[in-house]
Amino acid sequence: MKAPDEARTLALLADIDEACREGTDLDALLARVLRRLDQGLGWERPTIALLDPARDELLIEAALGLTPAEARRARWSLGEGRTGVVASTGEACVVDSSDPLVLDKSGAGVPPERTFVAVPLAAADRVFGVLSGFRVPASPKAHHLATRDLQLVASLVSSRVQDAIEQRERHASDTPRHRFQPRGLLGTSRAMREIFELIGRVAPSPTTVLLRGESGTGKELVARALHEYSPRSRRPFVAVNCAALPESLVEAELFGHERGAFTGAEQRRVGRFEAAHQGTLFLDEIGDLPIPMQVKLLRVLQSRVIERLGSTHSVDVDVRIIAATSRDLESMVAGSTFREDLYYRLNVFPIGLPALRDRKSDVLLLADHFVETFNRSHGKAVKRLATSAIDMLMAYHWPGNVRELENCIERAVLMARDDVILGHHLPPTLQLPAEATSEAPMSLQSQLDRVEQDLVIDALKASRGNMAKAARALAITERQMGLRVRKYALDPRTFKSG
Repeated sequence: MKAPDEARTLALLADIDEACREGTDLDALLARVLRRLDQGLGWERPTIALLDPARDELLIEAALGLTPAEARRARWSLGEGRTGVVASTGEACVVDSSDPLVLDKSGAGVPPERTFVAVPLAAADRVFGVLSGFRVPASPKAHHLATRDLQLVASLVSSRVQDAIEQRERHASDTPRHRFQPRGLLGTSRAMREIFELIGRVAPSPTTVLLRGESGTGKELVARALHEYSPRSRRPFVAVNCAALPESLVEAELFGHERGAFTGAEQRRVGRFEAAHQGTLFLDEIGDLPIPMQVKLLRVLQSRVIERLGSTHSVDVDVRIIAATSRDLESMVAGSTFREDLYYRLNVFPIGLPALRDRKSDVLLLADHFVETFNRSHGKAVKRLATSAIDMLMAYHWPGNVRELENCIERAVLMARDDVILGHHLPPTLQLPAEATSEAPMSLQSQLDRVEQDLVIDALKASRGNMAKAARALAITERQMGLRVRKYALDPRTFKSG
């Protein structure tokens, strides 16, 4: 019969092997590996850093326990610190976290009283990355076994990671991974890297761009990035939500009006086109523009000349147009609710933004970013997401996309009493299982049990499986703790670090 630690390791390796054979996306695969190291084998802050050959630097590709800003900040030259030494020599290292060569490159602080372990990622005798993490100090034999486990994981994923790197380089050989990352946009998934590449290509030109995507996918953020990285960046960026404008006021809003042009027009007003002169005009939800206004907009796009309401004087405008829609314009053209000539005038350089459910590997990256943001704005000190919360975030289908995730994390940060977000801090929509329906809601007792189980698991995780310490953290007796461990079929040994 296999020992518990060996059984957990074999289960982890089997899970990783399955993910590799399934052809799982690289970002999702690495996130899966790190979560299993953290939850199953007791590794703290597991990190994968890959070598950027253009600069001979190691950059973090995936990490748990670091905010996006901290992960972006960390980089090691070859031979610099323990991580750089492992990359340059190809030999694993096991040292105390107080070792002066365990460098705090991320700015998150080096965990005290821990052991730092790092192993190389290599293919064809070439080291291209480092897998590392921290553990609670243990016996030399335990550290030897832990290092062996990490080396097994590294050898299992190395070829898959190397293949993905080569494919990425073939796909974007002239756009290195570090070269272009628009400010304000987050994502490491393949879909988002492709978006960043498109932004980098079209931003410097005056070309009209049409952004396609569901509501909440960040179309305005992309529009602002296109403006920021264009020659017009020092000129105005003017955004107009066409769906929010009453039909009677659309023309006056876009083109302006003279005094007395209509009832209530008490003074001359400059429209959005004039306000955006020599800059960028972002027309959001362009599919909601009324047909009569589509005709006038087409004329302006062709001539770059406007006339204010109530005026016969023409005004030249130099404006770069970025339009966006969450609607199916092709179907609207077929149904004669959107002009075909305007569609072709706008659809010069289309960019399709992926739904959040199609880039699941970015969910935790975005969640960490929003935790950091709302910590600052609400004066909170949340440091991490509990396992239960992570599982719920990854299982949810996110119909409201990034905007819904942002709202969920803001609520969770406000609900959290300590420094951790638990599953029950998330909105009820995330807590219902996917198969649940309104005809079969969870009972009150089931929901209470779920909350209690989350608290018990998090306490055991924080105490590294020490039931007495976990009981004290929850202000219950050790007997009560034992009853709950048995009730939820938990094994405290799975929370030990070895």
